[in-house]
Amino acid sequence: MISGEQLYVILLGAPGAGKGTQAALISQRLGLAHIASGDLFRQEQASGSELGKVAKSYMEKGLLVPDEVTVKMILGRIAAPDCAQGVLLDGFPRTLEQAKALDEALAEEGKRINMVLYIKVSNEELLRRLSGRWICRNCQAPYNIVELPSKVPGKCDACGGELYQRPDDTAETARKRLDVYFTQTMPLIEYYTKAGKLVEIDGEKGIEEVGEELVAAIEVRVGK
Repeated sequence: MISGEQLYVILLGAPGAGKGTQAALISQRLGLAHIASGDLFRQEQASGSELGKVAKSYMEKGLLVPDEVTVKMILGRIAAPDCAQGVLLDGFPRTLEQAKALDEALAEEGKRINMVLYIKVSNEELLRRLSGRWICRNCQAPYNIVELPSKVPGKCDACGGELYQRPDDTAETARKRLDVYFTQTMPLIEYYTKAGKLVEIDGEKGIEEVGEELVAAIEVRVGK
């Protein structure tokens, strides 16, 4: 657990960097509320909130939800009781404009981003991981033929369902996803580096080792 100042941490990492796995680990270890932007959108829409309705109206048209709407959702979420210890933001901000909008909105409430953790993985390794992803058709359990293969090739360990590869997990599509991610995110990395908030973690180590380094980086920043 982290004591003292309420902590606001951003977790960055390209598709395939293991960001989701590590976010869950950090959240559990340090008592930080894990706020994933995709989950937040779904929760707001399911609740029928005004912001959820606005976001849905854009998404139904295939348009990006405006930054101000997303930031308002984030601010509303971090005001919840379970965020008293602090929050770990996952999936937002994605662009420099979103980062600046978030900083301005937090500053108005006397809050700030304390640190940004960047799980760095080479393009070659990311492509290897992404193109190895397979999903169970029945229960949607994820597998990776490189790092987490099923016991029986092509079959789900949990339910015996058929494993398949989604179109967005092919090597060609994965390469395009990474190109988009890095085009958007490099200015973000530079922004937080200049602000003295970015901490880079080697994401090519083992899952547990990466997790330990992420937790240690937060504890060092807050003086534990």
